[in-house]
Amino acid sequence: MKKHILLFVIAGFGLLTSCQDLDLNPLSQGSSENWYANSQEITMSLNALYNPTIWYVEGCRPYNTDRWSDDWNQREYLYDWLAGTITGEWGDSENTWANTYKGIARANTVLYSLDKAKGSCTEAQLKQFEGEARFFRACFYSYLIFLYGDVPYYTEYITLDQAYNMGRTNKEVILDGIYKDFDIAAEYLPETYSGVQRITKGAAYAFKARTALWMGDWATCATAAKNCMDLGDYSLESDFANVFLSSTRNSSEVIFDLPRSTELGVVSASMKAFYTRTAGGSGNAQPSWELFFSYPCTDGMTVDKSPLYDPANPFANRDPRLEKTIVKFGTEHLGFIYDPRASATKVLNVTTGEMVKNKDNRAVDPYAAYNGLCLKKGSSLEWTDDAFTDADIIIMRYADVLLMYAEAKMEQGQIDASVFNAINQVRARAYGVAVTATTSYPSVSETNQAKLRKIIRGERRIELAWENRRWFDLIRWHWCDNLLTRPTYGMPAVDQMKKNEATGYWIFPKDIRPKFDSDGNVDVSAFVAAGYAKEVVKRSFVSREYLFPVPTKEILVCSRLKQNPGY
Repeated sequence: MKKHILLFVIAGFGLLTSCQDLDLNPLSQGSSENWYANSQEITMSLNALYNPTIWYVEGCRPYNTDRWSDDWNQREYLYDWLAGTITGEWGDSENTWANTYKGIARANTVLYSLDKAKGSCTEAQLKQFEGEARFFRACFYSYLIFLYGDVPYYTEYITLDQAYNMGRTNKEVILDGIYKDFDIAAEYLPETYSGVQRITKGAAYAFKARTALWMGDWATCATAAKNCMDLGDYSLESDFANVFLSSTRNSSEVIFDLPRSTELGVVSASMKAFYTRTAGGSGNAQPSWELFFSYPCTDGMTVDKSPLYDPANPFANRDPRLEKTIVKFGTEHLGFIYDPRASATKVLNVTTGEMVKNKDNRAVDPYAAYNGLCLKKGSSLEWTDDAFTDADIIIMRYADVLLMYAEAKMEQGQIDASVFNAINQVRARAYGVAVTATTSYPSVSETNQAKLRKIIRGERRIELAWENRRWFDLIRWHWCDNLLTRPTYGMPAVDQMKKNEATGYWIFPKDIRPKFDSDGNVDVSAFVAAGYAKEVVKRSFVSREYLFPVPTKEILVCSRLKQNPGY
C-alpha cells in the first residue's frame, strides 16, 4: 500500500505525457512559469521520473536485454542486435536515446527550478528534491555512456539552438559528473521513508557502484557497494523465489524498483510469451540450455565434473535456484503438471483432477517450447487470469550489490573474508541456511584470483538470471564475440525424441556432458551429433555492436554529432 500514492501520480502523469514527441528534449522552460513553486508540484515532477517508459532499457518490455543474451531462446526468432543487422535507424537505439534524454531534461528542469520553491519548502525538502533529481540524472547518463560511449552532456539551462549544436563529450568527463551527482544524492537523501517509498541514500550508493562496475572502476565500485552494505538497511529475503512475485512489495532486498499496478492502470505487462501453452500462454521464449547447465551441483562442481549430475534426472542435486528459475519436469506449474516428454500427450489439471491435452509437448503442438524449458522465476497464477502482471520492475536488489562488491575487490586483488562473506550470503540464501553453516552449502573460500573470477561471474549468471543483468555483463566482459556468434539449440524432431526417451534419457544424452570453457561458459554443441539437439538459429553478433549506433535522425539534426565506428 505504501506505493499506491506514488503509483496514482505516475498514472496521471502518464496520461499527460504519453503522446509527447520522444526526440531529444533539452531543458528550456517549464510548461508554466508558476510551476515548481511548492513541494507538491516538484514532487509530481519527480514522480514522472519513476515511470518505466523513461527507464526504457529496463522498462520497455519484460526481460528486454535478456532477449539479446545467451540466457534466452525464442523459437526461430532472432533479434536485430543478435543478428548483427542494427543501424542508426534501429528502433531500440532511437527509443533508448529519446527516452533517456527526456528523463535527463526533466531532472535538469527540476534542478533549475528549485529556487522558485525556496519560500514554500524547507531546506530539508529542497535537499531531498535535489538529491532525487541528481540521482535520476546520474542514472540516465550512466546508461548513455555504457550504451553509446561519448554523448552530448548538459546539466544546466540550454536553448534549442545550443542543443542542436552540441557534440559528444568524452565519457570520462561525464563519468566525473555522474559520480558527483550520486555523491550529492547520497548526502541529501534519507535512508528510509515512513510513507511512500522513494529514492534512498542506499540507492545512490548502489547505482554508483553499478556505474563504476560498468566502467571497470573497481576501487569506486567496491567503496560505493560497501557504503550501501554498511547502512544496514537491506537484507536478503529468506526465500529467493519470493523476491520476484507481484505479491511481494517493499521487500527488504529491493533497493530500487519501478512500481506497477493493474488496479491503478500503471504499465502492467503481458506475460503470455513466458508461460506454458497448456496453461493458456504461448511459450514463445524459454531459458536456454546454456543457462540451465550453468547451475552447479550441490557439491559446488559444474555438471561436466560432478558425480552428482544425472542426465536422466537433470534437476536432481543441483543448486536450488535452478528449479526456482526453470520449471522442473513433472511438477505442478500454474495449475498443470509440466511434462514436455514426447510420450506425455496428456497431463494432469491439478485443479480439476482431469487429464488434459498436453500442449507443451512437441508431439501434440509443434509450437511448444523448442528446448523443453519453461521460465518459473517470477511466475504466478496471476499471469493466467489475463496474461498480465503488475509485479514491480526490479532494477537494483541487495544480492547484486553483494556480488558487485565481491567482484570489485577480487579484481583489485583484495581477496579477503569480506569477499567470501558477500558471495556466501547470496549462496547460503539459495540453500536456505545461515551463511555461517558452511558445511550445509558449497561455500566459497577460493583465493586464486582467476578461479575466484570464474566463480563470481558464474554466481552472477545464476543469481541474476532473467533480470536484465546478463547482457550488460556480456558487454563489459567482452564475451559477445564468442558466445553470441553461436547457434541456439532445441530438441530434435519428435521421432528422434521418442527414440531418445526409449533409452531412459529423453532430453539430455547419457554419456555426453556439456563442455565448459576457461571462463566457465557452457557449450552444448556435442548434443547435436548425439541426436539430442538441433541448431535452431545462428546468432551473428558483430563487434561494432558493443556500442549502440547514435540515431541517424539525431545526427541529421545535430551537425556536430558523429556516429559510432562501424555504422
